[in-house]
Amino acid sequence: MSAEQPPGPPLHEPTDSSGLAWPADPGLTLAYNRMGSFDIDLHTRAMHLDPGALEVFDLRPDEYQGDMAVANRVPPEELERLDTLIRPSVKGGKDVYGAYFQIHCRDGSPRWLHTQGHLLRDAEGVAYRVIGVVRDATRELEDAAKRIELVETRRRLTGMVRRVTALLARATTVNDVTDALRDTEALSNLGAVSVMLGIVEKGRVHLVGEGSIGLYVPELRYTRIDGQFPMSEVVRTLRPRYITSREEFRRCFPPLWEHIEHLPVASGAYLPLIAQGRPIGVLGMLYPRHGGFTGEERNLLITLSSSIAQSLQRAMLFEQEHDLAESLQQAMLPHRIPDVPGAEIAVRYRAAKAGRDVGGDWYDVVPLPGDRVGLMIGDVQGHDTDAAAVMGQLRMVLWAYVSEEHSPATAMARASTFLHELDTERFATCTYAEVDLSTGALQIVRAGHLEPMVRCGDGTCVTLTTEGGLPLGIADGAGGRGAVDYPMTRANLVPGETLLIYTDGLVERPGASLDAGLDRLARAVQDGPDDIQELADGLGDMVGERGGGDDMALLLMRWVPRRAAYDGPATTGAP
Repeated sequence: MSAEQPPGPPLHEPTDSSGLAWPADPGLTLAYNRMGSFDIDLHTRAMHLDPGALEVFDLRPDEYQGDMAVANRVPPEELERLDTLIRPSVKGGKDVYGAYFQIHCRDGSPRWLHTQGHLLRDAEGVAYRVIGVVRDATRELEDAAKRIELVETRRRLTGMVRRVTALLARATTVNDVTDALRDTEALSNLGAVSVMLGIVEKGRVHLVGEGSIGLYVPELRYTRIDGQFPMSEVVRTLRPRYITSREEFRRCFPPLWEHIEHLPVASGAYLPLIAQGRPIGVLGMLYPRHGGFTGEERNLLITLSSSIAQSLQRAMLFEQEHDLAESLQQAMLPHRIPDVPGAEIAVRYRAAKAGRDVGGDWYDVVPLPGDRVGLMIGDVQGHDTDAAAVMGQLRMVLWAYVSEEHSPATAMARASTFLHELDTERFATCTYAEVDLSTGALQIVRAGHLEPMVRCGDGTCVTLTTEGGLPLGIADGAGGRGAVDYPMTRANLVPGETLLIYTDGLVERPGASLDAGLDRLARAVQDGPDDIQELADGLGDMVGERGGGDDMALLLMRWVPRRAAYDGPATTGAP
């Protein structure tokens, strides 16, 4: 009866089928894994390298003499750096150290190595010997570099999407959207040399924005959706199109290739901008690199295109609403300003620039008997189509009362009563000035409005101090039903002087005080051109410079009396 085999690991033959000893010699184990061992005598500075270590250093046995210089494979600057890294461990009492360093192989190519050593110390703690291993770390560091590059690419692209999304969040017009895509920082992070935005319009793709390399070509401004262009294809298929070579551009899109052949473009990405299930535009990007797009890049680009689509749809709706509201506003304003002998008149209106934010600002000029003219300007509370509708009614009512030759104070009071009884929660501010063009005499009534200004003949600008009453539509009496009394201020103009009345949209700026806005206006009036139309243009442009969060109305009247009707000068100001 045979003896039972004792428990334990299975028995192995002393060699495998190839004759290799089992278990493998430690030196062979290291060599197979591109590692080797070394032994350094710190007193004599002799160093032994086993065959695996020689292979790591790309040395033949006859090339190595046992010195620590390793046959000049390690450049002097690397030896110095290694010494700087290892010396603290030797002097500081540590038993183990590790460091990366670079060598030059026989053919001159670089190779990264990693060394790890164990320090042996005598009874007094002085290191006298190092036993360690050295290995080829080139691939390890290359993989680490790739991981770092991947992380950096991910960070860069994510940062780009975050930045563009933040810019798009403030976009209220199509121009705002294109400006966000032209952002230099976002474009560089994207890695593209050009970013294009196309909008779908009546069976065509309208290229409305292009940044960086100047790809604008008149022939490409409008392209048919059934045309042989990548933007057209994306609109038809509702799927992204990634182009990975110049040859693919040439083969698939000949009409486009003839315009980009001379550009540093080797690949491209085109993504549909879809809102509520329909294509409203296309995002196109051109790159100088060859090759495809990673899955992560594609996902980020799709995320970016989704954000752009939402912003573009919002901007297009805002612009449509703004156009409709502005059309209503313009319909409520006078179609023409009458010619008034003895007066030069200029009016300007600037609409707010966001969505339906077209408010109730208005102006009017009313010729009156007796060589007189009535000038009015006002602002109904609110910024919507309802405010514009109330403005139209109020303007006509005040025009009617003035035309019936009620006094300025009476006309203003009746207009206030009308607005109060209109069953609306709106109120309005208003200034009405009546000018006798034969004498320059002024009668001014102000309902909660900003005070007028006068530009004198020498160019200086002064505020015309006037008494004021409550805004229109706010009752003043028992139970809120009494009529409002409006004080009237009398003044006189001198020939050549210009009266200026305006709404607050001309002077109010976010973050700035009203006084600062009035000072700015006074300087602009004083420094402006003599021609009244050019002066009105310049003042109106003050709104355009900052984007116009509020609408603005402006009325200028310069007194230029007819020679026979004027007896002599008068003095500006209250009598």
